[in-house]
Amino acid sequence: MLRERLRIRQLLLAAFCVLVTMGSLQAQSKSAMKAMIKTQFDFAARQYKLMAKQTPADKMPQTFDPKTGKSVFSNMQWWCSGFYPGTLWLIYEQTGDKAIKAEAEKRLEVLAPMKHYKGNHDLGFMINCSFGNAFKITRDPGYAKTLDTAAATLALRYRPKVHAIQSWNKSKNFTCPVIIDNMMNLELLCWVSAHTGDTSYLHIAREHANTTIKNHFRPDYSSYHVIDYDPNTGAVIAKRTWQGANDSSSWARGQAWGLYGYTMMYRFTKTKAYLNQALHIAHYILTSPSMPADMIPYWDYDAPGIPDAPRDASAAAITASALLELAQYASRKDAKTYVAAAKKILVSLSSDKYRAQLGKNGDFILMHSTGAKPFGSEVDSPLSYADYYYLEALSRYKDWYL
Repeated sequence: MLRERLRIRQLLLAAFCVLVTMGSLQAQSKSAMKAMIKTQFDFAARQYKLMAKQTPADKMPQTFDPKTGKSVFSNMQWWCSGFYPGTLWLIYEQTGDKAIKAEAEKRLEVLAPMKHYKGNHDLGFMINCSFGNAFKITRDPGYAKTLDTAAATLALRYRPKVHAIQSWNKSKNFTCPVIIDNMMNLELLCWVSAHTGDTSYLHIAREHANTTIKNHFRPDYSSYHVIDYDPNTGAVIAKRTWQGANDSSSWARGQAWGLYGYTMMYRFTKTKAYLNQALHIAHYILTSPSMPADMIPYWDYDAPGIPDAPRDASAAAITASALLELAQYASRKDAKTYVAAAKKILVSLSSDKYRAQLGKNGDFILMHSTGAKPFGSEVDSPLSYADYYYLEALSRYKDWYL
C-alpha cells in the first residue's frame, strides 16, 4: 500500500514538473514574441522617419525599384495612397512617437479630398486604412465625418442588378468587373453603418459579400480574381484573372483578400455563412501543397516555376492578420492552428530574409512582395500594403495573444 502511494506521488510530481516546464516554455515564447514585436515597431518608427524625409509633399510612397535603386511615389488616386498614413498610425499606436503622429496628421490632410473620389472601388483601402485608424486612436469626430462621406461615395458604385459594387470602370477588357480585392472595401461600409445607424451601407456590403460567395469561389474555395458581369441583367459574362497566373489559378493575394474580407464580415454581422466561408478559405491556404516551409507563399499558389517563382510577402502579411482575427471566432482546435500559423508567418517576415535593414529597401519594412507579376510590375519589391498588414498583424498578436 505504501509502495503504491509512493508511485502515485511520483507520478503526480512528474506531471506537475511537466506542467511547470510547459508553462515556463509558454512564458518564454510569449516573452520572445513580445520582445520581437517591440523590436519591429521600434525599427518601423526609425525606418518610416527616413521614408518621410524623402517623400514629396503631394505624393505617397508606393514601392522601391531595386533595379534602378530609386523609390517610386504615387498620386492620391492610386489605390494604395491610404497605406502610408495608415502605417504611420499603427506605428504611433504602439510607440507613442510624436514625430510619427505629426507625419500621419500631415498626410491625412493631403489625402482627405479622396473621400469624394468616384474613380474606383478602393475608397476602403484609401480612407478606411488611414482615417479609420486615426479615428480609432484619437476619436476625433472630424475623422469619422471623412469616413462617412467616403462610404456615401463608395456606395455610388453599387450595381443593383449585379448585387455588388463595381470595382473598375468599363474598359476594352471588362464590362462591369468585380474583383476579389473588393471584399476589403466593405469594412468601410460596415463601420459607417454601425457608426451612423444607416443600414443601407450594411445592406450593400451583405449583398456584395453574398454575390462574391456565389460567383467568385471554386468548389475547393480557391478564388477567381475577376468576375465580369452584365450590369443590366446581373449575368456573369466571364470568370478571369488580371494579376494571377491564369484564369483558373489561385492568386495568393486574392486568397488573402477573401480570407480577411469574410472574417471581417462575420465580425460585423455574425452571419454564419461568412464565418464558414472564411474557415474554408483558411483551410485551402494552410493545406496548399505549394505553401513553402516558411509560410511566405509564392505569388500564385499555381505559379509556374515553383520553387523558383517569386514570393509575395504582402499575401503572407494579409493572411497572418486575417488568421489572427479568425481565431477569435473559430473552435479552440482551429484557433490554435490559426494562431500558430500566423505566428510562423510573422517570425518569418521578421527575419533577415524578409525584413529590410535600416535605410535600405527604399525605407520600406518588408522585402520580397509581388504586385502584378503578369505585367512585370513590382516583382520582388517592397509594397506599402505589405508593411501595413504586417504591422497590423503584429499589433493584433500583441493585443490579443500576449
